[in-house]
Amino acid sequence: MRKSIIAAMGSNRVIGLDNELPWGRLPGDLRRFKKLTMGHTMVMGRKTYDSIRGGPLPGRRTVVITRQEGWRPQGAAGGVQVAHSLAEALQVAVENGAGDDEVFIAGGGEIFQEALPVTDRIYLTRIDAAFPGDAFFPELDAKDWRIVEQEQHDASDEDPYPYTFETLERA
Repeated sequence: MRKSIIAAMGSNRVIGLDNELPWGRLPGDLRRFKKLTMGHTMVMGRKTYDSIRGGPLPGRRTVVITRQEGWRPQGAAGGVQVAHSLAEALQVAVENGAGDDEVFIAGGGEIFQEALPVTDRIYLTRIDAAFPGDAFFPELDAKDWRIVEQEQHDASDEDPYPYTFETLERA
């Protein structure tokens, strides 16, 4: 099973501020996120999960990593599984994958840092603006990754910032 990171970040590597996206909504990025992750398993930290209003994303299985023993998702959280480490979360994804060929690691910053050594692919949205933040995407070593796809987008009425979709694979 391929292990892929999916993330969006500002030009200063910021991915979050107070458990929110500091750039607000970027509809083009949200469409790509949905298209790529639909039907797959998503692994994320508890704070990232909590930042998704309304519970798990439809059409995707979710594994939440938390250090809190006994933590359970609030409300209607069918399909959410709990793990206490990245290794355990990836094992759950494999065991319950039912033919799934790719698992998406969706944050936050600590999870991304821990996942980098075992990641095969990164789907990255680079937003061409710097933002204040308290969560950051880890530094990528250029010798470890090669860009296999790149697609630039200008700011528009819908998307307030210019951004670039990049797909990186381990070199």
